[in-house]
Amino acid sequence: MERALKEAEKASVMGEVPIGAVVVSPTGDVLGAAHNRVITDHDPTAHAELLAIRQACKKLGSERLIDCDLYVTLEPCAMCAQAIAFARIRRLYFGAEDVKGGGTINGARVFDQKTCNHRPEIYGDIAANASTKILRDFFKNRR
Repeated sequence: MERALKEAEKASVMGEVPIGAVVVSPTGDVLGAAHNRVITDHDPTAHAELLAIRQACKKLGSERLIDCDLYVTLEPCAMCAQAIAFARIRRLYFGAEDVKGGGTINGARVFDQKTCNHRPEIYGDIAANASTKILRDFFKNRR
């Protein structure tokens, strides 16, 4: 999660919503690490999770990340949750809950839907205070 927090800090410096994500192999190797680049890339899908998943898939040469884990500083939205299911991520670790925009334990609850073809193990509240602080500081400075 420490690496994901560093990615979130990078996003903040760039003026992006500070969210970071890291995909880790079963042996602990980092396969993908990214931060939000929605504004930078002019791409509403350039969320940290999607960018890290894309990097990991490219590195492995596969559309599946079986037995890989994803660390992200904020609960993924519904779009990212569906990508996590499609990639077959084994475990999802996230920092802060996203009551308004979350898609895993809040909001759409993608993994609870009958149509969801894969459900990762979910572990929330990992470094939640640090994740929340980065977000609060970012939005406080923008107001």
